Amino acid sequence: MLSWIWVLIVGAIIGLIAGFITGRGGSMGFIANLIAGLVGSTLGQAIFGSWGPQMAGMAIVPSILGAVILVLVVSFVLGMLRKTE
Repeated sequence: MLSWIWVLIVGAIIGLIAGFITGRGGSMGFIANLIAGLVGSTLGQAIFGSWGPQMAGMAIVPSILGAVILVLVVSFVLGMLRKTE
């Protein structure tokens, strides 16, 4: 049980870091940071592998890179959708 809480905390921190790196962290809430961190971690480790320091089973550097990519892609898609309205 405690390991799941640790995964959620680390995922939220990864999402928060990705939001700050991309400059889109102000518009994201806690849940969005958490989802971006967890999904971005999975994406980053699938693309870049599991190298570097790890916390809660997540490789930190690939996870942050994956979360940054995810935030940028989602921001781009949402921006395109807003322009068509």
